Amino acid sequence: MPGVDGLAKYLSATYSPLMIGWCSFLCAALIVTPVAVRLHGRAIFPQQHLRLHLLRIVFLLASATLYYLAVARIPLADAVSAYFIGPIVASLLAVAVLKERFTATKLLSLALGVAGALVILQPGGGPPEPGLLLAFASGVGFACFQVTTRRIAGGAAPFQTLAFQYLAGVVLLAPQAALNWTTPRPGHLWLFAAMAAIGVATHILAVLAYRRAEASTLAPLSYLELLGSTAIGFIVFRDLPGGPVVLGAALIVGAGMILLPRKPTPAPDLPAA
Repeated sequence: MPGVDGLAKYLSATYSPLMIGWCSFLCAALIVTPVAVRLHGRAIFPQQHLRLHLLRIVFLLASATLYYLAVARIPLADAVSAYFIGPIVASLLAVAVLKERFTATKLLSLALGVAGALVILQPGGGPPEPGLLLAFASGVGFACFQVTTRRIAGGAAPFQTLAFQYLAGVVLLAPQAALNWTTPRPGHLWLFAAMAAIGVATHILAVLAYRRAEASTLAPLSYLELLGSTAIGFIVFRDLPGGPVVLGAALIVGAGMILLPRKPTPAPDLPAA
């Protein structure tokens, strides 16, 4: 989510990443809960697979917290690049856990994704930046979140899933927010609201997508976020990616593009006899 990435990077100059995470979940809960009540009355939470829903939220909270800590320490393009180990892990987990098919196309996509990540990270150049390790861990956490989302995608309406996700997140993140609290400036409140709105829209689309496609197919498409986040990093923060990042990004985007569904070519019209 390039917009969320950029806002988190900007706000991290003033607020603790742990507080940013809680505020974004609170704003999202304020957006989603009234809609869930309107659509479902008192049954605003999923009615089955509650343990899986809770596990999904734990993965999401871990991923978000680690990612906010990463973008506060390293350039946005670097954090996003390391984070995108996630779709590779998600594709492998989908095959191992969800028993999805591992096709030649998926294998090629994974190979391109790994190659792109290696080009960006340039292994062998000394100990890795701690911020990169945080971003890697965030990507792994989000991969687990993606696979769990696929597992429960058909078990609840989207707004039931999101209401439980954000309200539970507010409760679980409250202790770390209290320990790292800074009263938000009035001029920053709309930024927290914007983060929440973008996040809600993205998660609704993700829940709908995982109802209609395999996790191993959808995961590499997340690589398209790399372009948007890199552009925001340059325009707003003057983080200009170097040659390896550009080349690695090209490989990574290619990894996602080859999995896009292709429409069958229509048969040509035959002349009447």
